[in-house]
Amino acid sequence: IEVIFEQEKIENTTDNGIIIGECDFTIQGDAWNIIHTVVNSKYQGQGIARKLVESVIENARKEKVKVIAD
Repeated sequence: IEVIFEQEKIENTTDNGIIIGECDFTIQGDAWNIIHTVVNSKYQGQGIARKLVESVIENARKEKVKVIAD
């Protein structure tokens, strides 16, 4: 399972090229606002959503922006 960060406000998790999870966020001034996280039901319970959110946080730190969640 590979986590792919895309600056275009979406982060995906793939399993052999198939998207199995997504964490959507918007850019609001100096913050990234996480608005939605979803994982395919076949992959739930494996900590994938947490990995997606952690990756957004890690990339936000690199960009020196805050993270919020609605």
